[in-house]
Amino acid sequence: MRAIEGGGHSVLSRRVVRDDVQALNDVFDEMMGTGSNAIIFSGGTGITSRDLTYETIARRLDKRIDGFGELFRYLSYAEVGSAAMMSRAFGGLSAGTLVFCLPGSPDGAVLAMEKLILPEIGHLVREAKR
Repeated sequence: MRAIEGGGHSVLSRRVVRDDVQALNDVFDEMMGTGSNAIIFSGGTGITSRDLTYETIARRLDKRIDGFGELFRYLSYAEVGSAAMMSRAFGGLSAGTLVFCLPGSPDGAVLAMEKLILPEIGHLVREAKR
């Protein structure tokens, strides 16, 4: 969160949500109601049976930002090798709000934030609002 705020952005809310479709949908709806420009989920993007974030949140998107997931896996490959293929990190838009779903791994989440989201968030928000 320090990196987000250090970049001149505000964190409106931080929540811990269990891997449950209804809980994820409830938090998604709650966050969409805040008027935030971006919502970031961390965790639930792997391939285990309990990883439900991808299936739950992806269906809520109006548009996907495929390049985010592609670039994330590319950058991850340099750090973790072929295990990067197991990440289903993704980004998109829902009603003009940016939505990113990152891995639960702290290293993966930091990589996504520092290398992809924070350097581009201002541009992404401007484009999403056009």
